Amino acid sequence: MGVLLLVLEIHHLRAFFFLQGKFCRHDPRECELPRALQQHSAGGQAGAAAAAATGLLVFLLYSAIHRVEEGHLAVYYRGGALLTSPSGPGYHIMLPFITTFKSVQTTLQTDEVKNVPCGTSGGVMIYIDRIEVVNKLAPYAVYDIVRNYTADYDKTLIFNKIHHELNQFCSAHTLQEVYIELFGKWMAAVRVTKPKIPEAIRRNFELMEAEKTKLLIAAQRQKVVEKEAETDRKKALIEAEKAAQVARIHYQQKIMEKETEKRISEIEDAAFLAREKAKADAEYYTARKLADSNKLKLTPEYLELMKYQAIAANSKLYFGDRIPSMFLDSCAFQQANLRTPQRPLEKAPSEARRALAEGGRREPGVAQQRARL
Repeated sequence: MGVLLLVLEIHHLRAFFFLQGKFCRHDPRECELPRALQQHSAGGQAGAAAAAATGLLVFLLYSAIHRVEEGHLAVYYRGGALLTSPSGPGYHIMLPFITTFKSVQTTLQTDEVKNVPCGTSGGVMIYIDRIEVVNKLAPYAVYDIVRNYTADYDKTLIFNKIHHELNQFCSAHTLQEVYIELFGKWMAAVRVTKPKIPEAIRRNFELMEAEKTKLLIAAQRQKVVEKEAETDRKKALIEAEKAAQVARIHYQQKIMEKETEKRISEIEDAAFLAREKAKADAEYYTARKLADSNKLKLTPEYLELMKYQAIAANSKLYFGDRIPSMFLDSCAFQQANLRTPQRPLEKAPSEARRALAEGGRREPGVAQQRARL
């Protein structure tokens, strides 16, 4: 615009100087002032031309330099054709009036689609207030996406496609699934808000939800009662197991005590048996030694001597054929009688009777020796 005004001003001055030249032909004095003005206008024309050139240069630079924000890429069009080299964030230069650019966001962004109609499989028409689509364009895919879907790819890939995809989704699901079970969930980076349904259907759903809540409360109460009963059962089981373990410990303790008493009794019995056996062995050894000594001592000659000593010790004398019977029919005496013929005592010489009497006083009787043994 400034350049256009400058050009108009130059044409105006040229017309003025042309008219002044015509008047100067008749009166030269009248041309003195225009000549001065002409000289001044020549200097003004040079300054105006410089200013115009400067303005034009500034305008061209302003049109050529452009800035790309962080998180965006600039794609360029030259003569309507898409160039293959996008530019990153910062300042860049392009040919003005020939090359244009558009900025494409490559960070996470959220696109909103509002008031989307949705017909369910049951024939009920509902409306979804807002659908938020979270998307992010990869930097390496900017050229292909812009070439295939233009720089406003959101309109083609998201806004126009949401209606079709949502209708396909609603037609494949019931009102229960769309209104109750699936709203508010993330589906492939899409947030779907709660849809609007007719008032009558909404009241029925609220009543159904209230009954369902009561059912859930009853079920939870039943679970609580079952858990309490299970807790009591486990507690009783633990107490019973504890009592059984205590009884088992007492029983094992008694068994150990009885086994200890049994071992002690066995040890005492073994010690008593050993003592009695040693005592019996000692008595047997004593009796055997005594018998051996008697066997060596009680010879027939010794018994014969003892016989006469006993007879000599008696205060009475018996005469007859059966005198040895008074000694209990001893075999030793009988053998002595068989070997020694008996004769009456009164027929014995007086010297023998005296010797027997003296021997009876000196030697003890058989009964006395047995008593000593």
